Amino acid sequence: MGSRGQILGSFLLAAGLLISASPIFPQADVSTDAVIQESSRFARIYGAVEQNYAEALDPERAIWDGGIRRMLSILDPFSAFLDRQQFDLLQQQTRGEALGFGSVLYVQPGRLVILQTAEGSPTWRAGLGPGDEIIEVNGIRIDRLDLQALIELLERSRTHPVRLGVVRAGTVVARDFELQPAEVAMPTVDRVFPLAAGTGYIHLSGFELKTTQEIADALKRLAGPEGKILNGLLLDLRDNHGGMIDAAVGVASLFLKPDLTVLTVRGRHAPDKTYRTTSSSSTSDGPLIVLVNGNTASAAEVVTAALEEHDRAVIVGNPTFGKGVVETVMGLGEKTGLALTTAQYFTPSGRSIQRPLPETALAITEVRFDPAAERSPEFHTDNGRPISGSGGVTPDVAIPSREIDPWAGFMNQRSLISTFAAEYISRHGKVQESFDPDEKVLDQFKDFLARSGVRSPEEYWNKDQDYLKLRIKTEIFNFAFGLARGNEVEVRGDPEVQRAVKLFPKVQELLKPPGPKPAKVHVRRVARR
Repeated sequence: MGSRGQILGSFLLAAGLLISASPIFPQADVSTDAVIQESSRFARIYGAVEQNYAEALDPERAIWDGGIRRMLSILDPFSAFLDRQQFDLLQQQTRGEALGFGSVLYVQPGRLVILQTAEGSPTWRAGLGPGDEIIEVNGIRIDRLDLQALIELLERSRTHPVRLGVVRAGTVVARDFELQPAEVAMPTVDRVFPLAAGTGYIHLSGFELKTTQEIADALKRLAGPEGKILNGLLLDLRDNHGGMIDAAVGVASLFLKPDLTVLTVRGRHAPDKTYRTTSSSSTSDGPLIVLVNGNTASAAEVVTAALEEHDRAVIVGNPTFGKGVVETVMGLGEKTGLALTTAQYFTPSGRSIQRPLPETALAITEVRFDPAAERSPEFHTDNGRPISGSGGVTPDVAIPSREIDPWAGFMNQRSLISTFAAEYISRHGKVQESFDPDEKVLDQFKDFLARSGVRSPEEYWNKDQDYLKLRIKTEIFNFAFGLARGNEVEVRGDPEVQRAVKLFPKVQELLKPPGPKPAKVHVRRVARR
């Protein structure tokens, strides 16, 4: 997917993603002999340090950051201590909400432009929208701030009333707006539109309480008022880091028949629990393709594996991340929490998709649910198709990701294409929906790079033409029509999406059971004389 280096949701949600894989459970029992003994040892050491160290200790830093976080870091990369702010953010995210103003912003040193506002949010109610430029926040001029200072200002302002000076798109005179922060809904279905007649596209960014309903609503949108059956649906789970188990089961239920196994959870201190699909009035029966990559993880892998193993979808793209463990979140008091790895999950065929993590507690994990079963690395779908059990989900059809060369990567990192797009809109005004970058626009971009002190080596410039045109069009549409339209342009021009769509006529063939192995042919050798 294209770079979004300087497009920030700073007015919507603070940085940091914390995953809750199951509901918050009560505080743990700390009365066992082993816990008391080790706690006493820690207390003696801490008491000696607190009494004799050269400087006064900060208890929160010493215990939370030093003791607790260091202890969890040697277990696995997923267990984490959540301070007050992080615990509150996790609870907001579980609900699919965040305190803020509901804006996605384009941020550059000295410049702040609105790209998108969430419906019902404070900025939406104020009438602000794509292309409106914020020139002042609480009396502080934006054009006098560098990037870091601007981001810090946005973060400080996110949870407090603000007075904004805004130049509306197409005007030159600033107007003042006073906004109060509010709980803003954060949709997990962030991209949905028809790719072609009868073919739909949905991108899902995570799994939260409301995700199942969002997918059901997206399917209805794609079906239209007449409820047409889709000829194909591309469910894009790339860069989806997962979320809640119940949401994953709900989404799987929209595409699978009732009472099919989605996953089984096995933990040290809890009985095995199998999650099954439920009946749904919004079940989608048309051809389904799921697009994944190396950042598809956790609950997203649960759904991917269930759809693959029940022969419901063709999986395409790149191998997934390989996170097959469950984090449970417990409240610790003082408004803090603990996300702890408590169980391992297994797919319908009984395989674990957890990849081994050397030098952690997950260096060795169970590879299959039934340890007495045949220890072959190969598993099978309901139709008997062989699938890999080596960690993660291996796609049925491999589609390599677009490789970004160092020069294009540098431009993305420096947000040069975004900056050019903003300048282009300022000079030419709002473009038409039919806009497509041509050679003239590329020449203007090349001149812009030269003015910015950036070389355009022929070895990269010539082979990156298609990529440059797509990125320029995406960024210009972001400014002219909002982030949703820019995202649609980006998706339609994505080579992985284009290759995936071509597979729809082959879905049924790809999901067929494998044919019988050919019989061995015994050839009688006749000696020559």
